[in-house]
Amino acid sequence: MPVKPVTKNMITIGRFRIPYRVYGQEGSETLVCINGIQQSMAIWLDFVQRFSHQYRILLFDFPHQGKGCVISGPQEVSLNEQVDILDQLLTATGFNEELILCSASWGGVVAASFTIHHPKRTKKLILAGIGTKPNQRMIETITNGMKLPMENRREIAETLIESFGENLPDGVKTVITRQFERMESDTLGSFYKHGSFILASEPLQKVIDLKRITCRTILLRGEHDTIIDSDDLNLLAAEIMGAEVRTIKGAGHFLHLENDKLMDTYEDILRS
Repeated sequence: MPVKPVTKNMITIGRFRIPYRVYGQEGSETLVCINGIQQSMAIWLDFVQRFSHQYRILLFDFPHQGKGCVISGPQEVSLNEQVDILDQLLTATGFNEELILCSASWGGVVAASFTIHHPKRTKKLILAGIGTKPNQRMIETITNGMKLPMENRREIAETLIESFGENLPDGVKTVITRQFERMESDTLGSFYKHGSFILASEPLQKVIDLKRITCRTILLRGEHDTIIDSDDLNLLAAEIMGAEVRTIKGAGHFLHLENDKLMDTYEDILRS
């Protein structure tokens, strides 16, 4: 039976409207889940099902995710703005104690940056599907996707799935395809611009000072991840003091959406 949120609400933070959900009870250790680009908080529902009886869990959507949106100003949302959204949301919801941040893909960049800005608030950092720079497969995927007209939404989705989502269950592939088919032009435009930003960006360690992360950090990579190279992940681990790398067998970039045994890995990480 699905777990019901203790709180289900929408908050306005500056020029953004942010939906969020709180699960579990106050007094429990706190987990904050941070989505990747074009993902929504729905990707964490199995995570909530497994851990909400032990932890207090916060899910939310950044602008252009789920019902998260920009209500004024440019559609682009910078990394600093995402960090500020997370900071203000945590304050507004009373998540002020030491946090365990669980992230997926680009969400790991936000989580790492938040930890550097607020080192005393992060107890443990779990970064899944994150690298320091786009590999050749990612570059080709972004380049090919950006060549497609924006009205070819289904083809854009199929290009992404073929590149790094082949291990996803068919039902999830269908959800992703429908998500792109129904996507507002502003959201799709933001997705295109994020792709351009990724291609133009310097390696992560030049964008944020990873050596300033001092909390326990675990890096997760699916063994079949086509857009995060294992060598690059090891380079990332070398930048973060004491970082631990774990390879998840039978999973690709989307990790627990592809292999539900990852929940056992999370259990081990959270208990240790």
